[in-house]
Amino acid sequence: MKKLLVLGAGTAGTMVVNKLRPRLDADDWQITVVDANEAHHYQPGYLFIPFGIYGRNDIVKSRRDFVPSGVDFVLGDIDVVEPEANRVKLMDGTTLDYDYLVIASGTTPRPDQTPGLDGDAYGDTIHDFYTLEGAEALARKLQTWDGGRMAINVIEMPIKCPVAPLEFTFLADWYFHERGMRDAVELVYVTPLPGAFTKPVASKHLGSLLTEKKVMVEEDYFLMEVDSEGQKLVSYDEREVPYDLLVTVPINMGADYIARSGMGDELNYVPVDKETFLSKKYDNVFAIGDASNIPTSKAGSVAHFAVEVFTDNFMRHIAGLDMTESFDGHANCFIESGFGKGMLIDFNYDTEPLPGKYPLPGIGPFSLLKETEMNHWGKMMFKWVYWNLLLKGKEMPLPHEMLMAGKISEDS
Repeated sequence: MKKLLVLGAGTAGTMVVNKLRPRLDADDWQITVVDANEAHHYQPGYLFIPFGIYGRNDIVKSRRDFVPSGVDFVLGDIDVVEPEANRVKLMDGTTLDYDYLVIASGTTPRPDQTPGLDGDAYGDTIHDFYTLEGAEALARKLQTWDGGRMAINVIEMPIKCPVAPLEFTFLADWYFHERGMRDAVELVYVTPLPGAFTKPVASKHLGSLLTEKKVMVEEDYFLMEVDSEGQKLVSYDEREVPYDLLVTVPINMGADYIARSGMGDELNYVPVDKETFLSKKYDNVFAIGDASNIPTSKAGSVAHFAVEVFTDNFMRHIAGLDMTESFDGHANCFIESGFGKGMLIDFNYDTEPLPGKYPLPGIGPFSLLKETEMNHWGKMMFKWVYWNLLLKGKEMPLPHEMLMAGKISEDS
């Protein structure tokens, strides 16, 4: 019997096993998925917890509820992958052999990678919202905070959901307005990018929104250390940004076992072909979702479109055929902008976000690079879509490739 082993039961890994179990004969294929814990988190929901919009019960469910019948779920920490031996060792000594391996262990915020960030001030004057515990602690802090200078700092790219720090900033502006204390809060957005976003057209639109909301922006800011006693950020070019409350987006890294296995880059992401997700070193190893080094956003939409491409290619690959499907880097992201409105961006490896309508050209109902109430409701409805359709591998009426139909060039 052939063995498919999937490391990680997050968004990408769960979709993979749901898509492949019906297509691989149960008499011929054993599918096993490994994860270190039982709880599956709807990670886009972390953003809403500091502002009291979501709570823990909205975003946490059991992983086992989404692993299909006929797939073995193994609970355990991964020690090392031995790709030459087609074997994975767990921390408890368990050994799992495989014929094909899919690495889908995601990415994790690592405050320990920045000097001064993970000391005693973490949870007091320094907070994050990229973990459930961090978002809940920040919610408690904001309930009693009486104002001052809040710095929102993206330390380094890539990060999970690159628009989330902007969304947090927009929602903070709304939240403090709602509490009648916006005039008592100075918001500063500190980013290593030369603008608000990685793509120029979107950066212009999002930058205008920051200006409209009276948010100061520190661009091209490469953090060297956090002086938690002096409550200031210090960059490599010696620029200092003081704060009363720091909301940090720590360096994101892939799983430590990737480094121990000698399979990753300097951030523990697995180098793969960006169109097929096949390892550049091993012909029976794929990496998908946030675990890979593909040059596009680390986001749930990318995982969704990528898995659509991967499953067809995987079936051809195991049959000894050429992989004919090609992933174009398609990503789309709702951007919550506060006051019951949101934006939407849709892009790929080669085409940056442009204005227009999505998914139906000229109709929508969602508007690209424009604040609308419909976009806000699209963002809020996505939680239901995630739990009920996306994770379960259900078909969705969205093509995996990005389409230009409905988009308007800024030059036209």
